[in-house]
Amino acid sequence: MSLVKTDSEIKIMKEAAEILAEILKKLKKAVVPGIKTKKLEKEALFWMKKFKVKPNFLGKDGFPSVMCVSVNEVVAHGVPGNYILKEGDIVSLDLGIEYKGYNADMATTVGVGEIDFTKKRLIKVCKKALKLAVKKARKGNTTGDIGNTIERYVKSQGFHVVKKLCGHGIGKKLHEEPQVLNFGKRKKGMKLKKNMVLCIEPMIGVSSGEIVKAEDGFGFKIKDNSPSAHFEAMVKVGEKRGELLAPIC
Repeated sequence: MSLVKTDSEIKIMKEAAEILAEILKKLKKAVVPGIKTKKLEKEALFWMKKFKVKPNFLGKDGFPSVMCVSVNEVVAHGVPGNYILKEGDIVSLDLGIEYKGYNADMATTVGVGEIDFTKKRLIKVCKKALKLAVKKARKGNTTGDIGNTIERYVKSQGFHVVKKLCGHGIGKKLHEEPQVLNFGKRKKGMKLKKNMVLCIEPMIGVSSGEIVKAEDGFGFKIKDNSPSAHFEAMVKVGEKRGELLAPIC
């Protein structure tokens, strides 16, 4: 399995990413006070069928849902259930699909109704960390350059990166090499080649980046229960900078 994708493979993966971005946009609109998180899963299934794509999270390592819905201190892998979203919550939506034999994987964090200043900043910083990291996904750089950029920016804003979860390569498999850590040293890690496709996904917490298992047995939450945020985009390694396969949601 080659980590460098052909132009025809990238064309299919771009189509997949664009479909996934559309689904995520629709799910973001469904995030309102009073909705159960499992209703968001039903929405996701509806749109997957509408766009004729398959879920790729369901059953992976025993995961029981087609998407991850992670609320407040839960940073990733939260299982949709009977929790009712309330004003002031923040929720991360992480969704993957299979399309024409290739995978797409993206995530976003959104506020439920009106949220406080700290949560607004947290979301803004996490999203900007992703944008800065995309610029580093160029030929000749390393995964360490990406992680170093994320960590330095997040720290400069007073927040903390989650170090025990990371991004990854993607293609015919949902998770391929290389691992894309949210911290690291410049010029360390795997050297990037043009047309590799990466899922870059900063995950950050307000007062800590330490995580433990959440109560549902699948999610990971910030150890001190402070709020968290998670963004993920699919990025093609380019000559001078990374190229998004679909807009950041």
